[in-house]
Amino acid sequence: MDFWQFEKEAMAEGRTLVCGCDEAGAGPLAGPVYAAAVILPLGLDIPGLDDSKKLTEKKREALFPVIQEKALAWSVAAVDAAEIDRTDILSARMKAMQLAIDRLSPKPDFALIDGNRDRGRTSAITAPHRCLVKGDSLSASIAAASILAKVSRDRYMTEAAAQYPAYRFDKHKGYGTRLHYQLLREHGPSPIHRRTFLKNL
Repeated sequence: MDFWQFEKEAMAEGRTLVCGCDEAGAGPLAGPVYAAAVILPLGLDIPGLDDSKKLTEKKREALFPVIQEKALAWSVAAVDAAEIDRTDILSARMKAMQLAIDRLSPKPDFALIDGNRDRGRTSAITAPHRCLVKGDSLSASIAAASILAKVSRDRYMTEAAAQYPAYRFDKHKGYGTRLHYQLLREHGPSPIHRRTFLKNL
């Protein structure tokens, strides 16, 4: 498999700067959803680059500064729990991804988006783009974005653990683990919990 196939296809159609975009944290009960956008030099070899979900936390942390250093441009954006509750998680994901794309400098003229959705009820990807199902396994640019988004969100949740120690966010990163649900029942929701995700509590 050519990890650059989709970037090359976009460039063959006349695009010059192609970014990959992915988000992290759609499913957790707490914290923001994060997105990242990355423009890599075409054909750049970053050893170990892969879908963030296939990598250990240690490997993601090691790749994070390498991607930042070697990218032509990168950015990270987030939409917080309160806005997720006001709108919906799909809209928040789309907003975070478009924000990340908008923050890139130089500006891309095309985006490869992980997944099969490009719009929610209140937000959409407005940049010229193509959606790729399992894009983080198919595109080097999306894989790089998946790592930046995941590491950025995990770091936020680790910092939140210091602010809200009762919830052990450093252990579960906000996901609905047995421990997390147990602590929610004991303490109720924190200010960074997504109330619309807690209806069964």
